[in-house]
Amino acid sequence: MVAPIRIVVAKPGLDGHDRGAKVIARALRDAGHEVIYTGLHQTPEQIVETAIQEDADVIGLSVLSGAHMTLFRKLIDLLDERDARDIVVIGGGIIPEADIPLLKEMGVAEVFTPGAPTTRIVEWVADHVADHSAA
Repeated sequence: MVAPIRIVVAKPGLDGHDRGAKVIARALRDAGHEVIYTGLHQTPEQIVETAIQEDADVIGLSVLSGAHMTLFRKLIDLLDERDARDIVVIGGGIIPEADIPLLKEMGVAEVFTPGAPTTRIVEWVADHVADHSAA
């Protein structure tokens, strides 16, 4: 039996809208994954610390504030500093299409924009992270 994928879903920064993050967290949970939702107004430091403490396979950031480039860069830098780049980073929210290739270059595995079906996100996690969790 394959262990469930452990996913930290987080809302970094000052963004106070978390309905989308909660919908995604519930869809991932309903698909059999272990989901830890960190709540609103988390710093990248808090998110990385939670992911390491929870032995997470994935960090999913939901960013609606427009600060996605800064927040993702800081989170990835912190994962590098903590020797935790084996944690897959995915994201979603209000992210311009032009920024997605830049985010992927910095190490974000996938970005889901508004309207992405929860089934697509669940399938992506199962297809791209399942082998990682079993290792």
